[in-house]
Amino acid sequence: MTFTLTIDEPRWDASVRTAAEQFPTVVPVIKGNGYGFGRERLARMSTRLGVDTVAVGTEAEIASVREGFDGTIVVLAPLTQEELNRLHPTTGRVIRTVAQADVVHRLAEPNSPDLEVILELDSPVHRHGVQLAELAELAAPLSSVRLAGIAMHLPSTGDRAHAVKSVHTALYELRRARVEFDTLWVSHLNARELRELGEAEPRLTVRPRVGTGLWLADRSTFTVTGTVLDARPVPHREAVGYRQRRLHGGTLVVVTGGTAHGVGLQGSSARGGLKDVLKGALMGAAHGVGWTPSPFRWAGKRLHYADVVHMQVSMLIVPAGVNPPAVGERLNCDVRMTISTFDEVVVSPALPGQEFAPGATFPAAS
Repeated sequence: MTFTLTIDEPRWDASVRTAAEQFPTVVPVIKGNGYGFGRERLARMSTRLGVDTVAVGTEAEIASVREGFDGTIVVLAPLTQEELNRLHPTTGRVIRTVAQADVVHRLAEPNSPDLEVILELDSPVHRHGVQLAELAELAAPLSSVRLAGIAMHLPSTGDRAHAVKSVHTALYELRRARVEFDTLWVSHLNARELRELGEAEPRLTVRPRVGTGLWLADRSTFTVTGTVLDARPVPHREAVGYRQRRLHGGTLVVVTGGTAHGVGLQGSSARGGLKDVLKGALMGAAHGVGWTPSPFRWAGKRLHYADVVHMQVSMLIVPAGVNPPAVGERLNCDVRMTISTFDEVVVSPALPGQEFAPGATFPAAS
């Protein structure tokens, strides 16, 4: 019995293509767990889209993406001095990201590795990037580097006017420092913002890097399910699970899908005020003892955990008076795709020319 991702391939394919049409010169992002679909599958889909460039998160992800994509690969993680000394040869064109002034100076030296790079600038996200005040001193060394453009990683929400303004400010400072470039690589600008940027900068090639908005554009085109392994009635005040929590009666259901699959894991959040801290503490405590609703659904409602989430299964409680699922039935599961892994992926029906048949199942890829 398995924790399964089922993809309606023609509909998912169509949703990805529709999303890609909103972003001319799109650079699909293929990183981590491949947004739940697997990096190899997204690489093959990128080939079918006909794009010339994709982006990966780290150097280690290049090999798996290269299995399904022959074009240019951009590595989003910035190079460090240490990594410059131990880069392994790669197949095809690979562009690295540089986000520190000392790395730029190193690459400009005569005996430095011959790499093609993108210079990442600081943005309102402040994750990493060269400061605008450093551009004047970097103009000369950058002229000796194979520069494939400038990059900015912007906020995905919040004050959009401020985010867009930060791009125009950066472009102004780049020109004032006399840094020569013709391509801007950006993350988290929507279609309208990209169009307006293109109109304001007609001589600049803008390459939007898109992940979530591309692969997860229409979540109705795929489903995640766990298989019921056991279902048994439990009397009122019966103790169950590792924590021996006493239930109010109902049906105890064991379903595939646990922490190893990404079920029951909580995403981090930024520190807020006292109210947010107290709320987070209460939610964390409730989650730790299994009191929060699970992501599994039955009869149109979310079921509650009967115990803390196990590694490969979850124990749920179906309230008394509700007809429970039978062993072998599947429960829909609302998961965060970027942290989820699956025992199998079911593709039905397959598209013409693919290597798997309609309804085929196969292990989930990395």
